[in-house]
Formats: sequence, C-alpha cells, structure tokens
Amino acid sequence: MKRILGKLYVQVLIAVVLGAIVGVLFPDTATALKPIGDGFIKLIKMLLAPVIFLTVVSGIARMENMKELGRVGVRALLYFEVVSTLALAIGLIVVDVFKPGAGMNIDAKALDTSSIATYTTQAPHNSFMDFILSIIPDTIVGAFAQGNVLQILLFSILLGVALANAGPRARIFIDVVDSLMKGMFNIVNMVMRLAPIGAFGAIAFTIGKYGFGSMFSLGKLMACVYLTCVVFVVFVLGPICRYSGFSLWKFLRFIKEELFTVLGTSSSESVLPQMITKMERAGCSKPVAGMMIPAGLSFNPDGQAIYYTIAAIFIAQATNTPLTLTDQLIVLAVLMFTSKGSAGVSGSGFIILAATLASLGKIPVSGMVLLLGVDRFMSEARAITNTIGNGVGTLAIARWVGALDRVKLNRALEGKDEAVEETVAAKPAGFALPPQTEAASRS
Repeated sequence: MKRILGKLYVQVLIAVVLGAIVGVLFPDTATALKPIGDGFIKLIKMLLAPVIFLTVVSGIARMENMKELGRVGVRALLYFEVVSTLALAIGLIVVDVFKPGAGMNIDAKALDTSSIATYTTQAPHNSFMDFILSIIPDTIVGAFAQGNVLQILLFSILLGVALANAGPRARIFIDVVDSLMKGMFNIVNMVMRLAPIGAFGAIAFTIGKYGFGSMFSLGKLMACVYLTCVVFVVFVLGPICRYSGFSLWKFLRFIKEELFTVLGTSSSESVLPQMITKMERAGCSKPVAGMMIPAGLSFNPDGQAIYYTIAAIFIAQATNTPLTLTDQLIVLAVLMFTSKGSAGVSGSGFIILAATLASLGKIPVSGMVLLLGVDRFMSEARAITNTIGNGVGTLAIARWVGALDRVKLNRALEGKDEAVEETVAAKPAGFALPPQTEAASRS
C-alpha cells in the first residue's frame, strides 16, 4: 500500500477526488482555493521558457546533419495539419449527428453578454499572416519575459543551428547548456511533487464555483465532447500508433502520471517538461522531442479542435441559427487556421472560439454565455486529448524521419527500462539511429 501511495499519479488521483468532495460539501471554501491551483500552474510556466530553450538548443547543436532539421519541420507541419483537421472534421460530424443544442430555442439577443466580456475583449482578430509574424519576437528578452512558446522555439532553433555550424569552438557553451538543462529538470522534479496539491486546489475551485448542476444542465454537449475525444484517440491516434510500431494502450499507461496531472490542472502545459523527458525515455531523439512537444501546443491542438467545432455548431443549434453545409465547411476552414493560435493554458480555447465566431459574423458570439458553466469541465477532455496527441505525434514523426530507437521504445512501453527518472542531458542523441537499433527496426 505504501508503495502504491508513493506513486505521483495515485497521489494526484486522490487529490482530484478529495478536491471534488470539498467542492461539493464546502463550495465557498473550495472557491477560495483557486490560488493553490493557479500557483502550481505558475510554477510550471516559470520553467517552460528555460526548459524549451535549453532542450532545443542542446539537441540541435549536437545534431550531425543539419538537413534533417528542415525535413523534420516540414513533415511535422504536414502531420499536425492533417491530424488536427481530422479532429475538426470528427467534431463536426458528431455535433451534426447528436445535435446537442437542438430544441433549446435560445434568443441570442436576450442573452446577458457581460459575463463573457473578458473573453471577447481578449479575442484576437488577426489574419493568418499576423499570426505568422507574431512568431517573430520584437526582442529576445521579450519572448522569454512573455513566455511565448513559439517565439522561444524559433530563437532556440536558430541558436542551435548557429552553434552546430560553429564547430569545436562552441563545444564549451554546449556543455554549459547541458549542465543547465540537467539542473532545470531537477527543479521540474521538485515542482512536480506539488502536483497533488495543485490538482486539489484546481478541482475544488471548479466544482465549488460551477457545481455539478451546470454539468447536468448541458450534459448532452459535454457528452458529445468527451465522446468525440475518445473516438479521436481510439480511431485516429490508435491506427497512427499501430503504423508507428507501438500500442496506444501501452503508451497511455506509459504517460499515466502526466495524464492524471493534466486531469487535475486542466492544462497540457503543466506536463510539457515531463513529456519531453518521457519521449526521450521512449527512444525519441532529443532534437525531435525538444521541438515537437512545445510546437504541438500551438500547431497540434487536437482536443481544442474538437471543442471548437462542437461548441460553434452547438451555439448555432441552440440559438436556431440556420447553417447550410457550405456554412459549416466555412467554419471548418476558418478553424483550421484559428485553432493554430491556441496554447496549452486552461481557458485559451474560450478566447480563440470568441475570435473565430466574431470573424465569421454568422453565429452569435453572445451564445458563448451558454458554455460558461461547463467550459471548465470540458477543458479536462481537451487538455488530455492534446497531451496524448502531442505524445503520439512526436513518436510518429520520430519514426517517420528515422529518429526513433525501437528497442528503447519497446522497453519503455513494457516498463522494463530501469530508470524511473531520466534527465534529457543523459546522452546526446542525433537523428541517426545506432546500427543495432536500425537492424532491430528492420526485423
């Protein structure tokens, strides 16, 4: 029993249950616990910029072939676009079949929009080119100060390539980066000990503020979101796993600690450092793991994509807004671009959805008031799906470019790797697989 309780994911699960109980029995007290969950997320966000920077710089600087970097980037963008578009399409099909908003007959003009004013004022009304330009930071310091993942990733890639081309002269600096990275991941391990406390505070606040009653009032909508996420994971990510040579169920067991942490915090960002480490433990090369996991937060938001289409069409159904097939395809096309601007922070999906509806001009933005009570409950499904999708995508891309150690992957998924916690600084890994691994992967 003591051994089981010592596992982090068990502690997080217990904390989630206790948080829900406190939220139901003592809602006022539970609402006051919000700073506990927010504090844990802030600790994680504090570490994201240095972890991404050090991991990507170290991985790329030690690469043997710079041409592989471009090849990985192109294939990753192709994979991200195809898979996230599939998520959007599946969400559209499910919401059209089950029609969770039909029969509600809500008058959009009569809705009180003051409760969503914060989200609509934050909603960006930018073009796709504005989004591309926003990836380039005004200053390097500004990118780190604001914690902009894509801007940090861009600078890290450029610096890693520069160091790789500098040759032996950059060796000392690369060794320093490796040492700093090891220390940073030790800090991550310390912070993760607080995950059960953070999960307790976050769940208690959610239940205390919104209550289970709001869940039941819009239960059909929530059921559609959760059902679609399950369908996507099983019937889209499952075949991708099989094609990539590993079992989806074994992979889910491999990242169970991260999934329970995401369940408690409703944020896929909360496990970004651990996911990078886990992917390396599973045989993914350092450059691929370091680039794909952070990039996936914005370019591969599978759970967010599902939510966007279901929520948008649900509002149209609930407010009796007529949409033709062409209108729905336009919604799908717009979301293909706007969904790429979402991040891994809980609540960002609500802001992006507001921006999308405002740009379309047909579905009333005021209808988002209907989602307020249950949006937080659906964020767990979105965040968990995002986390699973990013992990599967990273391993799939690594296999695609020949940067996956199949022997190491099998040992990790079978639970046979001896190291419980590995730092990414353990051993440099380029894209080329060792001879024995390549032979094993061909057999």
